[in-house]
Amino acid sequence: MADCTTKQCLKQRSRQLCSQSSPAQASFSYELMKQQYRPEVPEYFNFASDVLDRWTEVEKEGKKPKTPALWWVDGDGEEVKWSFEELGVLSRKAANVLSGACSLQCGDRVLLLLPRIPEWWLLNVACMRTGTVLIPGTQQLTAKDVLYRLQKSKAKGIITDDSMASTVESVEADCQSLKFKLLVSEGHREGWLSFKDLLKNAPSDHQCATTKSEHPMAIYFTSGTTGAPKMTEHSHCSYGVGLTVSGRYWLNLTSSDIYWNTSDTGWAKAAWSIFSAWSQGACVFVHKMPQFSPPSLSRYPITVFCSAPTAYRMLVQHRPPSCTFNSLRHCASAGEPINPEVMAEWKAWTGLDIHEGYGQTETVLVCGNFKGMEIKPGSMGKPSPGYDVKIIDENGNILPPGKEGEIAIKVKPTRPLFLFTCYTDDPEKTKATVRGDFYVTGDRGLMDEDGYFWFVGRADDVINSAGYRIGPFEVESALIEHPAVVESAVVSSPDPIRGEVVKAFVVLTPSYISHDPEKMMKELQDHVKKATAPYKYPRKMEFVRELPKTISGKIRRNELRQKEWRRY
Repeated sequence: MADCTTKQCLKQRSRQLCSQSSPAQASFSYELMKQQYRPEVPEYFNFASDVLDRWTEVEKEGKKPKTPALWWVDGDGEEVKWSFEELGVLSRKAANVLSGACSLQCGDRVLLLLPRIPEWWLLNVACMRTGTVLIPGTQQLTAKDVLYRLQKSKAKGIITDDSMASTVESVEADCQSLKFKLLVSEGHREGWLSFKDLLKNAPSDHQCATTKSEHPMAIYFTSGTTGAPKMTEHSHCSYGVGLTVSGRYWLNLTSSDIYWNTSDTGWAKAAWSIFSAWSQGACVFVHKMPQFSPPSLSRYPITVFCSAPTAYRMLVQHRPPSCTFNSLRHCASAGEPINPEVMAEWKAWTGLDIHEGYGQTETVLVCGNFKGMEIKPGSMGKPSPGYDVKIIDENGNILPPGKEGEIAIKVKPTRPLFLFTCYTDDPEKTKATVRGDFYVTGDRGLMDEDGYFWFVGRADDVINSAGYRIGPFEVESALIEHPAVVESAVVSSPDPIRGEVVKAFVVLTPSYISHDPEKMMKELQDHVKKATAPYKYPRKMEFVRELPKTISGKIRRNELRQKEWRRY
């Protein structure tokens, strides 16, 4: 349990965070950013009191544009807009619900399973105010997934809505630590506390918990692309201060911006819509829709858009005539590498670059294509300030430019403040992430002569065929350039002569589905041979209706690879 003691209000620090203006209109360069970025991490820090409450003061003083803090729409005409002052009042009431009826204390853990509704953002802030350790989860979790998370985390409570209530009830008997269930709903349910009723009657005065910078703030379960999800613990400063880099320099946000991050609420990237945006005083735009709809991007005055590559692929493939982007000025992508072909088509259509970024659940932004940088399509950009990023070999030695190795962050002699604290209750797995002086990401890549980093693939995704090392991403990027391909996943397949060969699982566009499979495969193989080094072409190919993905939308190449190797 975290030690929550009394403290003085960190007004000076909060003023520094809130007054840092984004370099949107100023002359800017990567070198200047590296020089300017000198983060100060105080002994005590709480994003709710030290940043959000400060923006309330700025708002009251009339020194902030009249954009709201949160703008939520459901697509059917209903909308919610909260100023920072309103967010403050409501989050204090919600904090009183958590510490009162729910009996949560500083350091207790609570699982939050809600869709894109205002209460998700409200309860995030309420947990900060109470010092409660928040564990977000997606609503796509099965009963087995919910049970695993409740048992693994020893969460004291769970907060969800009607759609997940019966799922929780089916496993709660096996969760000894579970003490309360809080329902976010217009109705009532036996055995559940009503958040609506409790919020209505809760007082609006609340004393924010005093949390040290290193105290745990949230636990995110990893997406499970390579095994059982791990509990990744982040502190109040790792996200609360660390994500200011993303807000200022990668997303290029200001207090005038309306920012849309399409991430599911169950994943760490959704937190970026809290800390990256609100550290800069920007408006967080939220659309309730379960899946991304291209027209929505032009229907609202979005100025900064951040999404996984899937949304951009959808947009450039369909190019809805109704889509115009009069307000949009900055675009970013993260979650998986975005194909250069998609970037080129997007820029030809909109005139805007896509600023790719790279990070993990365990980190904040590791590398990015920051404002003012030359963008090299396909590159994840340069290291984020606050991280010393290198490419290393299996012995922890730094590799020269052009040499492929593992992407790593230097953690010795000083561990970066904006790295995850640990895998909760798992010291062995935490220890295994360090090799020599470096935290090893588990991703392979290389750095070019200009200092740009290039993603190759997960360490266990790289294919070794007849002595050639082949990354799946470069083959997938070549395939998607062909008009027949919607998306693909490339994995290794056993071969008696080469040891492994490249196999591609390909989803075809509707107009190509009826084509002769053998001729289609030959056409795609020839295309890849011309688009990249010929030895990388997929010697095997299988056409599928869809690819297996994690709940967060990442392709489960390990599942395809294991299935492929079991065949032989």
